Formats: sequence, C-alpha cells, structure tokens
Amino acid sequence: MKMTVLSLTSAAVLLGAGAFAASAQAQSFNYPEGYIGGDAMFWNLDPDRGSSLDSTGLRLRGGSQFNDYFALEGHLGTGGSDGPAELDYLAGIYAKGIAPIAPNVRLYGLAGMTEVDFDLDRESGFSYGGGAEVDIAPNLAVGADYMRYLDKSDYDFDAASVGLRYRF
Repeated sequence: MKMTVLSLTSAAVLLGAGAFAASAQAQSFNYPEGYIGGDAMFWNLDPDRGSSLDSTGLRLRGGSQFNDYFALEGHLGTGGSDGPAELDYLAGIYAKGIAPIAPNVRLYGLAGMTEVDFDLDRESGFSYGGGAEVDIAPNLAVGADYMRYLDKSDYDFDAASVGLRYRF
C-alpha cells in the first residue's frame, strides 16, 4: 500500500513537472521570430588621402531570429551628405550571431555583404560589425551597433547607429 501511494505521488509530481517544463518551453521558444527596427546612422567615409567625410542618415533593419543565438538581418540606409559625398543608399544582408548575457540583454556580431551608393561611387563588399540590445518592453528593444560596411584599398565606410527594434 505504501509503495503504491509513493509510486502514484512520484508519478503525479513527475507529470506536473513535465507539464510545467513544456508550458515554460512553449512560452519562451517562439521561433522563428520576425523583427523590424529604425536607427539614426552616423556614418564616416574615410579616404586614404584627404580628410574624412561625416554625416547622419537613417537606417531600417529587419530580419528573422531562428533561435536564441542566430538570425538573418537586412539593412537599408540613406541620407546625409558632406561635401562631395552624398549617401544615396546602402543595402546589405548579414548573418547575426547572438550572445544572450541576461534575459533582456544581448550582444551580437554581424557579417555579410553590403552595396553602398554615393554620388561619387558605388561599391559592394564584405561587411562586419557588432552591437548590443536591451529589452525595454516585451516586444521592444533599444540598441546600438558599429558596422564596417566597406573596407576598400582607398577608403573605409563605417557607421555607428542607435535605435529601436520591434519583435513580432
């Protein structure tokens, strides 16, 4: 009799714990998860000869996060001019590696390809960067990043951005 009560109690505890774990897992893993964001983009065009050109533009970014550690992200940016250089657009696609350091804080790295069109030139190439995000509401995060969009033999094109991201 004692063995039957102990077995039934153990089974009930295990079933309850399993149901709780399944419920927690269903709530925390809603992947893939789409997102979109808007940023102020502070760009710098630094030629090997001459002075650097700086301005401010806007960047839209969006993507899909597949798990806690990986996403694909796209950037579209425009705006700003300094002297002869006016940023018509930048467009790129990146793999995003994510390192969650707290439940609501993430560090990330980006690597991919970008095409940049200035009045002076249009180039494409390998891009990389990194940043951080902090959740400020259940579906809203604030973040900042730094990207090396182009690293050419005669100039570099970089941008630091700050903005908001909405997950849906």
